[in-house]
Amino acid sequence: MDMFNYGRDGMLRKIAGLALGSCIALTAMPAMAQQSCTRTALEEATQSYVAAQQAGNPSLIKLAPDAKLQEQMEPITLAAALLNKPQKIDFHRAIHDTQGCESFVEVIITDPAHPYVLGTRIKLTGDLVREIETLVTDADDWLFKASNTLAYSRAEKWDMIPMEKQGSRETIIAAADAYLNLFNDPTVRVPWGSPCARLEGGIYTAKGAPGVVSKEDSCAVGVPKNTPLVDRRYLVDQDLGSVVVLLRFGNSSLPDSHLFRVENGLLRYVHTITVCKTLNCGFPVKPIPNPPRG
Repeated sequence: MDMFNYGRDGMLRKIAGLALGSCIALTAMPAMAQQSCTRTALEEATQSYVAAQQAGNPSLIKLAPDAKLQEQMEPITLAAALLNKPQKIDFHRAIHDTQGCESFVEVIITDPAHPYVLGTRIKLTGDLVREIETLVTDADDWLFKASNTLAYSRAEKWDMIPMEKQGSRETIIAAADAYLNLFNDPTVRVPWGSPCARLEGGIYTAKGAPGVVSKEDSCAVGVPKNTPLVDRRYLVDQDLGSVVVLLRFGNSSLPDSHLFRVENGLLRYVHTITVCKTLNCGFPVKPIPNPPRG
């Protein structure tokens, strides 16, 4: 600590040390305050976002004066955002990261005039929303069929996990990363659950009707090879055993989210939202069958 060495004057050293300690404490307090928030605050922010999107009225959200908005992982003005266009929301599911002070909302809109599936990240600072980032998918995007997404997603069980059975943030993220790493490394061991169901656009890997669970339901149905999934950002909800990973998909760097439910360290559900640059990301468009009836 040479910078605090003032010869033999111990008093100066002590004063300097106290001053530095005070500065560190004062500097750290705002940072610590920004690193976490309550689940209630995040739930309220989520509900305000859903209400605002339904009404097409962003003023229903307590936006910070310098709030940042993105769509498709690119900056957008509030005036140009989908948030200004009223939407009839059929279903939404949210996860909340109290450590990162962020929420992620899966929003499903089946309006025949223009169906959408949205994935929206909301960032809080205090009681103000500082960031809203939305992935907007519709008819041009990967395997899109909002009515199927609604039927399957709404039927799944994403209930709260008792504290004594909750996985750590590290365990939940590791399960998600193993799945994502498989796209570029076929030797990765993925903690597949049994059952496990993957919802990718309007395609579901479980074979039964929505809500019908079978031990044969599997997420291990293959993934593309040599496909980098990069620029990963994580939002974790330990109460729901969930993590969403926002990332760039493949060599075309497509905006993408992968939402996971992890139970007992094993994958239970996987939901994907992928924004294509070309119709169906350049793959042939094939009819997507409706869900089987129970």
